[in-house]
Amino acid sequence: MELLITYDVETVTPVGAARLRKVARICEGYGHRVQKSVFEVTCTPTTRLQLLAALNHAIDHRTDSVRIYQLDHGTFTAAQHLGAAVDPPHDGPLIL
Repeated sequence: MELLITYDVETVTPVGAARLRKVARICEGYGHRVQKSVFEVTCTPTTRLQLLAALNHAIDHRTDSVRIYQLDHGTFTAAQHLGAAVDPPHDGPLIL
């Protein structure tokens, strides 16, 4: 399954900035950063549930927003990139 994850975390306070780093670290553990707050994730249904639980626990539901789009298989390889875009290896292992 392919997921596109975007997030907007309040960073006005030091606590918010810490949450932003935590959300980024969670996403980095599951996928590839393609823009500052955008990740492409290839996962199983079980891994998706783990990711959702981790993100749900990390954010402040009053001020933060996470959007998760489930995409058709092969969408990442068919994506067009313009400018200084990265082309992450979705088919290979994710090494942290």
